[in-house]
Formats: sequence, structure tokens, C-alpha cells
Amino acid sequence: MGIYQKYWQFPLLLLAILCSSCQKDYRALPAVTETKHWQAVVETASGSTMPQVYDAQEKKFVPQLEAGQPRKLEFLPYPGNEGFIPSTLVDSVQGRPAAPLPVVILCGQKEPGTVLEILPIGVMILESEGELRHLIVAVPARPTEQTISPNSFSDFSARYPAVKSILEQWYLNVNPRQPTRLSAWKNEAFADKLIQQWVQ
Repeated sequence: MGIYQKYWQFPLLLLAILCSSCQKDYRALPAVTETKHWQAVVETASGSTMPQVYDAQEKKFVPQLEAGQPRKLEFLPYPGNEGFIPSTLVDSVQGRPAAPLPVVILCGQKEPGTVLEILPIGVMILESEGELRHLIVAVPARPTEQTISPNSFSDFSARYPAVKSILEQWYLNVNPRQPTRLSAWKNEAFADKLIQQWVQ
């Protein structure tokens, strides 16, 4: 009986090794869920001072590097969970590689790799070194995951002006070595069109 147990261990060991190499490709997840909501992947948790990014080649979340070292914010922690919309790819600018459309999700802390259904409520357009960056601002689609509950950009602006102001100030000041200005805010309809534009 012992010899059979010994030989049965080899297939189980092989299966375990194969499963460990079958990592999820977060960038390839669908942008839209079966319930017709947009989907987002968290890279950096709300409250963190250590930005994370998704390495599509390694299929894992790694520290964002600055001068070859993990970047640590010299500012307040992230005010929301920052990540990207899967299956989107924004054209490269100024020689930088194309990347998924970024999003900040306003809710409680979510770990890197968390996948959420979201409701876009607007777009913050930031300008730095002559380059525009469009950042989708969203809340979770599930009411139980929401900490604020705006249903549109106008509702967000009217009911949560302080949250809007915090986002502006944080993104304009988080990196003192990269002067940034607010170019514009756009509404949820613009956010939907922007996502649709970059879905692959």
C-alpha cells in the first residue's frame, strides 16, 4: 500500500507546480461584467504610501520603481484605491509604452489584485509636462462596498464637494518633482465614452 501512495504523490506534485504557474492575467480580464458593469483591478490600496503596479509579463503586482528603488510617497497616503480598467490600452505618449486606462475607486481599502464592478462618476484630466492624463473616478457598483454613493458627476459635485477637492489637491501635489495642474473635470457620460474608446 505504501508504494502506491508514493507513486500517487508525483501526479499531485506535478499538478501543484502547474497550478502555481497558471497565474491570472489581470490586464486580459473583460472590461465589462455579465451584469453590464465596468470592471476595475486594484493596484495600490487606499491608505498606502507604497505604489504598486501590475507587471503584465510576470503576471504579478510589484512596487513602482523610482531611480531603481521601490517608490515611497513623500506625501499623504492614497485617498482611494488606484488601478486600471482591464482590456483597455491607451495610446503611448512621449515614447512611453501604452498602458491600461487608470482609475481611482473611492471606497474602503482593497488589496492589490482585487477586482471590482464599478460605477464611473467622472473623469479628472490632469496635465503634467504638456501631457494630459485621464483618470476615471469611480465608486463600487455594489452598495454594500460603497462609502459614498453618488450616482452621477453632478450628484458627486453637489453632495461631496470636499471629496472632490481632496482628490484635486492630492493628485496635484503628490509628486513635487512633477508639477501637475488640473485641466478639467468631465462627467460620467464622458467616462463611459472614454472607456469604450480604449477597450481592445
